[in-house]
Amino acid sequence: FFDHADIYAMGKSEEAFSTILKDQPALRSEIIIQSKCGIRFKGYPEQDDPQRYDFSTEHIINSVHGSLQRLQTDYLDILLLHRPDPLVEPEEVARAFDELHKNGEVRYFGVSNHTAGQIELLQKVVDQPLVVNQVELSLLHAHLIDVGVMANQVMDRYAAAAGTLDYCRLKEIMIQAWSPVALGQIFNPPKDAPAHVRETAQIVEKMAAEKQTTKEAIALAWLLRHPAGIQPIIGTIKPERIVASCAADAVELSREEWYTLFTVARGAMMP
Repeated sequence: FFDHADIYAMGKSEEAFSTILKDQPALRSEIIIQSKCGIRFKGYPEQDDPQRYDFSTEHIINSVHGSLQRLQTDYLDILLLHRPDPLVEPEEVARAFDELHKNGEVRYFGVSNHTAGQIELLQKVVDQPLVVNQVELSLLHAHLIDVGVMANQVMDRYAAAAGTLDYCRLKEIMIQAWSPVALGQIFNPPKDAPAHVRETAQIVEKMAAEKQTTKEAIALAWLLRHPAGIQPIIGTIKPERIVASCAADAVELSREEWYTLFTVARGAMMP
C-alpha cells in the first residue's frame, strides 16, 4: 500500500515511484496506489495566486490525470481529497468522481483531514462511498480520540472534531493515520519538548524493552489496538525503520497498557 499526493515534492515523488513500476510492471496488480488532490500552491499558476484548496470538477480531474501520467499507471486504486475546501460545492466533486470512476481511472474514493459533517455533506451528493478518512493521529496528536472522553468538560485546546472517529466507525470508513509517530518525537523528543512528550518517550522505550520489541512497534500498536481498525501510514524511507514498524503486528497491548500510554501522552489525568 503506497500513499501519494500530487503535491509531494512538487510531483517528483510520484515520478520517482513510477521508475519502480517501469522496471517491474507486474507489481502494479499486487499493490495499492493511493493519491490525494485538492491543495494548490502559492504562486501557481499565476504569481499572485495564494495557497488554496480546490475541489472544482476541473481541478480534481486534471490532478488525477497528472498523477496517472507521473505514476505511469492507468488507474488509482484510491483517490483522496486532501484538505477540506471551504468553497466546496459537492455537486462539482460528484461530477469529477463520476467521470473518473466511469473511465476506470479511479476505483475508490475518500477524503483526508475531514470532519464528520464535511464527509456527510459530500456523501449527500456523491454516489460513490467515501471509504477512507486520512487524519493526523498519534500518541502525541490524539485529539480525535481525546475529544471522545472530554464530553461536558471545559476544553479549549482542540479544533472542533467531536464525533469524527465515531462517525467513521459507524459508516465503516477506514481511518488512516498520517504522522503516526509524530515525526519521531515519540522516540527522540527535542530538548525543549514538554514534560509529557519526554515522559511518553520514556514509557514507550520501557514497554519496548519489556516486550522485547521496537519502539516503533509500541507506538503503532497503540493505534492498532483501537477498535476503529486504524491503518498507520508510515512516512519513513529507511528500510530498517519499516521493519521496526512492521513489528507492531506482533504486539498486543492490554487495556491498562493502552491507557497508560494515552494518559501520559495527553499530559493530563483522565476526567
